[in-house]
Amino acid sequence: MATLMTVPELHQRLDAGERIVLLDVRWVLGRNDGHGNYLAAHLPGAVFVDLPTELADHAVPGRGRHPLPSPERFQEAARRWGINDGDTIVAYDDSGSMAAARAWWMLRNAGAKAVYLLDGGLAAWRAAGYRLEAGEVTAVVGNVSLGDGRMPSITEQEASHWSRQGILLDARAGERYRGEVEPIDPRAGHIPGALSAPTTGNVASDGTFLPAEELRHRFEFLGLDDNSNVAVYCGSGVTAAHEIAALEIAGFNAALFPGSFSQWSNNAANDVAVGDAPFEDAAVGPSGMSPADGSSVEA
Repeated sequence: MATLMTVPELHQRLDAGERIVLLDVRWVLGRNDGHGNYLAAHLPGAVFVDLPTELADHAVPGRGRHPLPSPERFQEAARRWGINDGDTIVAYDDSGSMAAARAWWMLRNAGAKAVYLLDGGLAAWRAAGYRLEAGEVTAVVGNVSLGDGRMPSITEQEASHWSRQGILLDARAGERYRGEVEPIDPRAGHIPGALSAPTTGNVASDGTFLPAEELRHRFEFLGLDDNSNVAVYCGSGVTAAHEIAALEIAGFNAALFPGSFSQWSNNAANDVAVGDAPFEDAAVGPSGMSPADGSSVEA
């Protein structure tokens, strides 16, 4: 199944009267203006999705800052958004799909089949000159039945030895990977053995995903091939989902570490590496595998 839907395709399908559930997932770490921005202007018919309360449980040090909600809680939220079994769902935001990818991954993980990210999000819709609307949209409650476990994921224990059996990617900004700054989690650095692959390297300047061949080249540079066993983490499992979407576009399957670095760094028994290299004592060599730096809205 395709990962992305383009703005022209979405507009054409909506114009033809096709039923599509639109999810507006505007959220950026450290800000709380997503809902206000949604009320000011959003795609016609789009329902607002509140990431901290609907796509996560309350922060728990042992589970991370954005633990996945129970399947029951998530199903309740999805029905509140108006989703029925068999619906086509398109999620978008205004930050290069960095937040919307969380909804995409969770819906795919729960068994929804026709789930897409709107490539370029709100900015691409605006640039095309298509109509926006203001105000709250309250959907008719849906009847979707959701499950769990349809997308691969790994535990904290598996993350501790993942680099011995595969490739572990750190999707955070390069300076957080290196341990130069850490604005929110208890310790700075990265999971030993992880390679730096900031999510900002997945998108063009307009917020659309890079072409599949460019993404594939990016991940091949990090050592991936068709037989690679890949897992991804970020700060709290939000933008790691974006990396998984980019990997899928490039033709790779990857598992998510939902608790990510916020869970890892809260456990004093876990080592944390700093610097360019996957391991703290690897001063040279592997450091060349880290791509260009980047900042992100990641959490």
